[in-house]
Amino acid sequence: MYRHFSRWLVMIWAALALPACAHGQALEMTPAPETGQHPQAALDAGGYRYQLFLPRGAESDTQGWPLMIFLHGSGERGDDIDKVKVHGPPKHADADSDFPFILISPLLPAEEDWDLAKLDRILDHAVRTLPVDPDRIYLTGLSRGGHATWRWAAAQPERFAAIAPVAGRGDPATACALKDLPVWTFHGDRDDVVPPEGSFAMARAIRGCGGRISRLTIYPDLGHNAWDPAYADPALYLWLLAHRRGE
Repeated sequence: MYRHFSRWLVMIWAALALPACAHGQALEMTPAPETGQHPQAALDAGGYRYQLFLPRGAESDTQGWPLMIFLHGSGERGDDIDKVKVHGPPKHADADSDFPFILISPLLPAEEDWDLAKLDRILDHAVRTLPVDPDRIYLTGLSRGGHATWRWAAAQPERFAAIAPVAGRGDPATACALKDLPVWTFHGDRDDVVPPEGSFAMARAIRGCGGRISRLTIYPDLGHNAWDPAYADPALYLWLLAHRRGE
């Protein structure tokens, strides 16, 4: 299955993920990051450590690459930075140096919930120091990270080109903030950890606000682990890369 996934990603890379034209934004003078996926220190006291993946070629570019932020679930919390790579995009990036995004995957300490201010600082730093196209920033997360994906996007929809919450629960009261943001959400219909109504409610609320660009995928006969099929599907990455901020 992974060989098929990798082949699709190479096709996506060729079609959509080539660097965009420079926007004229100068990068801070920092040491050149390494190609591949490597752990990074927290930016400040109390901040999150994170895994940074840089595709081949991006280390010598000045800007223009799509950036994906991935937020893991409760099971990966703690002190082990390698656990971030157990599921989802960092798992795939670790196996394929042609994964077509710069990828940032923060680590949440044990017993904590995602702090949007800390995530903001990581994203701000990435835009200043990495060859990122600011109009192609994508947000995704699973379970607890799916909850935070909904929260962060609703708080700052202008930051992202598209989002993909997986097995997460949003607050329908915030849905109108997302009506113009492309959203593709995923859930298992037998999820007894985060019931799928959490995704149904957000989809209904976004539509109720006039949003017409959201998508919802419900996997039949599947429990909480909607992330394996969602992140193994090349269609998700193709869909993300098809969107630019403000379109």
